[in-house]
Amino acid sequence: MSQLFTTSFDRSSTASEVIEDVDLSDRRAVVTGANSGIGVETARALAAHGAEVTLAVRRPEAGEQVAAELRKATGNDAIHVARLDVGDLDSVRAFTAAWHGPLHMLINNAGIMMPPELERGIAGHEQQFATNYLGHFALALGLHRALAAADGARLVSVSSNGHLFSPVVFDDIDFRFRPYDALVAYGQSKTADILLAVEAQRRWSGDGITANSLHPGAIATNLQRHTGGLRTPEPFRKTIEQGAATSVFLAAHPGIEGVGGRYFEDVNAAPVVHARPTEYGVPGVAAYALDPDNAARLWELADSIVS
Repeated sequence: MSQLFTTSFDRSSTASEVIEDVDLSDRRAVVTGANSGIGVETARALAAHGAEVTLAVRRPEAGEQVAAELRKATGNDAIHVARLDVGDLDSVRAFTAAWHGPLHMLINNAGIMMPPELERGIAGHEQQFATNYLGHFALALGLHRALAAADGARLVSVSSNGHLFSPVVFDDIDFRFRPYDALVAYGQSKTADILLAVEAQRRWSGDGITANSLHPGAIATNLQRHTGGLRTPEPFRKTIEQGAATSVFLAAHPGIEGVGGRYFEDVNAAPVVHARPTEYGVPGVAAYALDPDNAARLWELADSIVS
């Protein structure tokens, strides 16, 4: 891994601050899961700087309410809503088939976290792996041509420091042999999200596409509906505006051009770690999550599932 990429921003920076002087006019963005949490704030920041933003959401009626609020708040009427359920391949295929023209920013933000019982999704795969990773993989694959046509597109994969709880266990991704553990399954899916960016960068950088992943931080959203709420101690929590900052930076800041295949925390690339940090607030990305062999293997597996 080359020298760690650092910026002038930190964990207190907000989405608006990290692109304060950036003009996104004539640029188009898709944000999945943009009807709540950091997805809304990500869309807001991009739209406020002139981008045409599509809120890709499971419930378009809720998305339309969010879009109306964002149009009013930003003065940007180019905020659209489209149905997308990343847990449903037919929905993903319908979305990508309907997309026309270039796409400059794809922010894979939607996700689920720690359903208490084992559930299965796409092609019978464990639900968190299917929704958080496979659906977004299929979305990126289906939009590859649009990203390549943008001449400098960004693919942003929202992961989590939860990836530190599990690599992708290739011999039993779907918990058919080992007992289901909601946190381990979540961690595996978030590792997969990082590996998606690693391999997309390797395969697609020649098309002008820059791919990175990130941990947004600990933010109280409906993502924690299965966990009884946010458990992170108060001093280590972020506001929604701070939580969206790293996604927005990776999607839109000119300073990240050509810097890809990395994992970011607090708007800076995280150092590689070989053991899970035992203290809150210590940044780090597991070596297995950036491993190019793991990334290539997972891509081939996912391609065989969704193609």
